[in-house]
This record gives sequence, structure tokens and C-alpha cells, in this order.
Amino acid sequence: MAEQTQSPTPAPAATTESPDGGRRRVIAMTVWGVAFVVAWLAIGLPTDPAYAFLWIWAGTIAWNSARPWRSHLRFARDWIPVVLLLAAYNLSRGFADNGATPHAMELIVADRFLTGWLTGGEVPTIWLQERLYDPAEVRWWDVLVSWIYFSHFVATFAAAAVLWMRNRRRWIAYMARWGFLCAAGLVTYFAYPAAPPWWAAQNGLLTEVARISTRGWKEVGMHGAGNLLNAGQIASNPVAAMPSLHTAFALFVVLFFMRSARKRWWPLMLSYPLAMTFTLMYSGEHYLIDVLVGWAYVGMTFLVVGLAERWWAARQARRPGEPAVAAGAPPADGDTAGDTPDRAAGDREAVPAERR
Repeated sequence: MAEQTQSPTPAPAATTESPDGGRRRVIAMTVWGVAFVVAWLAIGLPTDPAYAFLWIWAGTIAWNSARPWRSHLRFARDWIPVVLLLAAYNLSRGFADNGATPHAMELIVADRFLTGWLTGGEVPTIWLQERLYDPAEVRWWDVLVSWIYFSHFVATFAAAAVLWMRNRRRWIAYMARWGFLCAAGLVTYFAYPAAPPWWAAQNGLLTEVARISTRGWKEVGMHGAGNLLNAGQIASNPVAAMPSLHTAFALFVVLFFMRSARKRWWPLMLSYPLAMTFTLMYSGEHYLIDVLVGWAYVGMTFLVVGLAERWWAARQARRPGEPAVAAGAPPADGDTAGDTPDRAAGDREAVPAERR
């Protein structure tokens, strides 16, 4: 009699759902979102580095709520030095003028030289406000300008938080460039303290310029949204105009992620630093020359830090038994769990490998 063979039981299909996904994540993120909106309306949008860090940390806890607490504490361990450095940066920037009169006239002359053929000899801020600003009415673009201006305080932080969760090596490369850019800007603030257009107008160097970067929130009923930002503007030292780190940060974030994005998305990505440029000039916060120098600092940052990474990789390669891996290189297949902080099954890389 022929022997009967029993077909093997098919293996269950592998689940692709992340253990952090589903109802638990939705509930946690909903609670976080509601709490954020309540605090935003009552206290203000998170523009202080420490306050922004607390909200981003809470957001990562909500997103990865199923992970053990040691993972969340590791986030705090890695980020607290960064927050302290940013707080020191903000504090030291306030002493940049050393009581001296900041540079202003040179910036006015530079902007008139760059754009005078289009603006009739005016700086871009005055030309834009004459055509778009109405003291008696808040337009839709004023609301948009307020949101774009605020994004400076969270976009760089949020991108870094995503990188920390997805790809630690890219996070290290990102933080090295961000730190270098902040340091270069701070050195310039001390070496060349410069004032923005609204300061020049207050001191008689320009005709009237309104500082309008936060006026849009009141139009949509969010009167408390800019509380922290308004307080920060009042207390801030007005000599941090050159270079514009607002637009430098915007371009930096975009350029860091551009090489891993499809080219069809590049125009949309580049629209962010361009929108920030318009926002800063229209709202009286920066001259065009500030923006151009900020962009130049971004290019210098990628060049200098990239060279330093390659030098370090070559130096490590000369040591026997140690692999040479640049900080900005994507992790290889054999990377250990320590390279990517507690990534759960099914989580996808925030920054995919470069497409060839």
C-alpha cells in the first residue's frame, strides 16, 4: 500500500504590524495632542529649548508607549546635554553686543545694493510691508507667516527626534552639523553684532518697520499662542541678525534629508527655506544679506563637518582591527542594537538608504 504523506501545516503569515502600533499608540498620541493644544493655548507655543524638549520627549513616549522605560530614559540621557548646550547658546547670545552699538547701516547698504533695482532703492522689508502689511487688518498671509516663523523653534528639534528613534548614526551626524552651525553663528554674533530692520527703524536708520512675526495668531483666536515667543522677543538681545540662523536652520534640515528623498520632492522641500526667507524679511526680523550669509554658513557646515568625518574615518582605518565608519554613513546590515535605539519590529527607517 502506498504510504500517505501529510502535507506540512502552512506557517502563519508573519505580522507586519509594529507592537507599538494599533489602539495603544492612537490613544497615547491623542492624549499627547490634546495636552499639547491645551498648553499651547494657555501658556504659549514651545519656543524655549527645554520646554520644546519636554514636549518632544513626551511625544516619543506616546508614539513608542509599549517600549520599556529604559528606552525613554535613554532619550533623555542623550538629549539633556544638547538642551543644555542650546540653553547656554541662547543665554550667551544675549551678551554678544557687549554694550556696543550694533552694526546696521552696512546691512541696509548691502540690501539696497542687492535689491534696489527691484525695490526702488528700499530694503526688501520696507518694500514688502508697503505692499502687504495693513496695521488695521490681519490677512491670511500674516497667519501663515506666524506659523512659518514658529516652525523654526520645533522643526530642527523634531527632525532630530525622529532620527534618534530610527537611525542613531544619522542622528550623530545631524547633531554634529547642527552644533557646528550654532557655534559658528554664536561666534559671529560676538565678532560682528548686527541689528535687524525693526531695530534700525526704531533708531532712525530706516522709515517705519513693524515687527509682525507673531500677529497672525490672534486673528484665528489663539491669543495665547505666542506668549512665550513674545516674551522671548522682548527679552532677547537684538544683535543676533547676522547670520540669520532662522533661515540657516530651515535650509540645514532640508539639505540633510534631500539626498534620501526622491527628486520630485526637492522643489517642495526647498520651498520651506524660501518661505522662511520671505517670512523673515516681511516681518522685519532680517535683511536679505543676513539670509544669504546664513545659507553660506550652512554650506560651510556641511563642508567642514564632512571633511572632519572623512578625516576621522581615515584615522580609524589606520588602526588595526577597527572598522572605519564615518558618522554620517548609514548603518550596515550587521549593526548592533546599540546603533539604533530600541527599534521595534515593523518600524521603518525615517531616512531610507540612498537610491542608486
